[in-house]
Amino acid sequence: MAELKKGTRVTGGERDRLAADLRRKYDGGESIRALASSTGRSYGFVHRMLSESGVTLRGRGGATRRKHS
Repeated sequence: MAELKKGTRVTGGERDRLAADLRRKYDGGESIRALASSTGRSYGFVHRMLSESGVTLRGRGGATRRKHS
């Protein structure tokens, strides 16, 4: 995928293609942060595109914090 200029508006068919590509890669296991980095867009932009395309977002990875009792 070609890197997009940060802040460039993505509309119409180009937006649909980008959303489909992001969805395919996310479903394949890539993280939102990795997708943001590879496209040159922000985490929020990628998150919004995935949400708009109907993706079920995964929970956070890594260690979880527990309250000490």
